Amino acid sequence: MVIFSVIIGIVLFLIGSTLKNNASPLTKFAGLFKIGAVFVIAIGLFSSMFKQIDAGKVGVQSLYGNVQSDILESGLHIINPLLDITEFDIQTQNYTMSAIHSEGAQEGDDAIRVLSNDGLEVVIDLTVLYRISPSDAPKIFKQIGVNFSDKIVRPVTRTRIRDNAVYYDAVALYSTKRNEFQQRIFKSIEDDFKKRGLVLEQLLIRNINLPASVKLSIESKINAEQDAQKMTFVLQKEKQEAERKRVEAQGIADYQRIISMGLTDKQLQYEQIKAQKELAASPNTKIIFMNGKGNTPVILSDK
Repeated sequence: MVIFSVIIGIVLFLIGSTLKNNASPLTKFAGLFKIGAVFVIAIGLFSSMFKQIDAGKVGVQSLYGNVQSDILESGLHIINPLLDITEFDIQTQNYTMSAIHSEGAQEGDDAIRVLSNDGLEVVIDLTVLYRISPSDAPKIFKQIGVNFSDKIVRPVTRTRIRDNAVYYDAVALYSTKRNEFQQRIFKSIEDDFKKRGLVLEQLLIRNINLPASVKLSIESKINAEQDAQKMTFVLQKEKQEAERKRVEAQGIADYQRIISMGLTDKQLQYEQIKAQKELAASPNTKIIFMNGKGNTPVILSDK
């Protein structure tokens, strides 16, 4: 803006000088052109003295290629009109590398393909959450530039994942060692980012894809384990049922043994007489045959 204003002002000043030195009907306007030149240059310089930095950003100052170490925080600032201000976003940013064409930061299949300890190719989808350290923004601008995501975030992340994946088997990466692997690569990537002025906030392993043959083996193993657990449950249930029947049978046997030992003939005869009397008292009873002494029955009737 200021350079454009200066150029316009110089052009107007030269036009005014030319008109003043030449006999022309426009000579009387030569002074106006010079005044306009001064006014345009002044307006350009004045407007360039104010710079607004939006929230979540910082401004890096440079003068003819010389990067200043101090930064401009968010807000309105009065600066040298000749300074060039480059804004950097210091909010959390994400960089996704995915096998799905429309999800990643780059078009197409951008997933990370690594070789595991057992020589199998594993495909990893990953998202990196990071931000710029505000105090390091001038260093990033001077040493890396504004395209730091493609120069640092992407290559460092992919390299560190490949370097650490070789310590794990494919199945372990997919299941038991997944969290350990994520913590390990987080530490190594965090150190590399810190050296370059970036802060790694979180590393999200979205998906780990194994070769189809390995997936089939895992599924077969899981199904076999589930079948074995089901059979164990059935056997335990059958054992419990057999134990229940054994206890029930033992209880019946004990009951019969106690009864046979505790009852006498006279007690049985007494209980029989009580039952027959109760039966005779029933309104539905008409005739009852009872044994008397010896084999002679006693007949009871309500008629």
